[in-house]
Amino acid sequence: MAQPLEERLVKMENQVSILQKLADISASLNAQVELRPLLQHIMAVAVEIAECEAASVLLWDNSRQQLIFVASTTMKSDNTSLLGTAVPMDSIAGTIYKGNKIVQVDDTKQDDRHYDRVDEEIEFTTRSLLGVPLTYKNRVIGVLEALNKHSMPWTKADRVHLSTLAAQAAVAIENTKLVSDLKKANRDLNEVDKLKNDFIAIASHELRTPLGVIMGYASFLQEEESESAKEHAGKVLESALKLRKIIEDMVNLRYLKQNRADLHISNIKTSSLMKAVTSDLIALMDLQDYDFSYEPPEEDKLLAVDATRISMALTNLMHNAISFTDDGGKITLKATLVSKREMHISVTDNGIGIAPEQIDKIFGEFYQVEDHMVRKHGGLGIGLSICRAIVEAHGGRIWAESDGVGKGATFTMALPTADS
Repeated sequence: MAQPLEERLVKMENQVSILQKLADISASLNAQVELRPLLQHIMAVAVEIAECEAASVLLWDNSRQQLIFVASTTMKSDNTSLLGTAVPMDSIAGTIYKGNKIVQVDDTKQDDRHYDRVDEEIEFTTRSLLGVPLTYKNRVIGVLEALNKHSMPWTKADRVHLSTLAAQAAVAIENTKLVSDLKKANRDLNEVDKLKNDFIAIASHELRTPLGVIMGYASFLQEEESESAKEHAGKVLESALKLRKIIEDMVNLRYLKQNRADLHISNIKTSSLMKAVTSDLIALMDLQDYDFSYEPPEEDKLLAVDATRISMALTNLMHNAISFTDDGGKITLKATLVSKREMHISVTDNGIGIAPEQIDKIFGEFYQVEDHMVRKHGGLGIGLSICRAIVEAHGGRIWAESDGVGKGATFTMALPTADS
């Protein structure tokens, strides 16, 4: 009696060990983010719990519509010829996959379904086999095989343990494939984004050269005595300036996505920022046809900003006011210190105004208040989007106010001071 009892105790301890391993295996499987090491781990566990010589994993390939080997411990380290090999659907693995059922073969020589061509190619002899389906959300995705049990026959416990492992493995495999697909999608997206940026950079560079020539000759023709020549040259120059603005918008597309890490923060006086922007606009004659007023802050606080980016945002607000205000209209640039830590810089115009239902939409990317087929005002519709991205990257805020259509608008940036 002592010997059978001792044997039973050993078996029970072995069962407890296997169950504990299966309980712990889920976390370790899902910790793997690459498919190859995950499959190696699955096979190693299969060999251990089934007490067998080797293990293999076959997965269904949708593109090839075949069941193929993706991993196996039967191969020598320098032989990967088995990987990618398809098996017939009337093979043992094919039977498991199609029937979504466990198949046990105690002697492969007696089973016509055994695909011995694989054994010949990798110089391995399969004597016995236990295969279970890999099932994910009621869908069979592949097959897990345990090969050549050390002490025959295969047992009910082997079937239960291998099925439990297969259930956990299927989830881990699908999760890993999803992660892999996501990484690939991100790589593709980054590549597309790089191509887009490269194209924009090249196109804008190539457009600037002939545009510079056009503007130069147009300016020269405006100095002619002929009123007709001056008028035509003026129209050419006006169109060239609009084209220049579109090119600038193209170049600035990259600023639609801003992060704090992209900024080079330094301290700059509010008045210095405002003067630099207005000086550029005056030099380019963008403000010559408007009643422009400039109101610096009473207390000229230092701003903690990336001066280049914030200048771009403020310039965009000014261009927005110029675009939507008729010649002779009034535009005001004003700064107000509202607290020790926050400065408001606003641009007010008496232009076409904004309908109440448009207020929350105008900062959207490529959003146009007017229908693109009949609109009178040009641009790509990204100026305000860039403003929002830049200001929010600084931890600031931006908003618009208007009493309605035909009643002008005010755009305000709230920026951090150096005391923040």
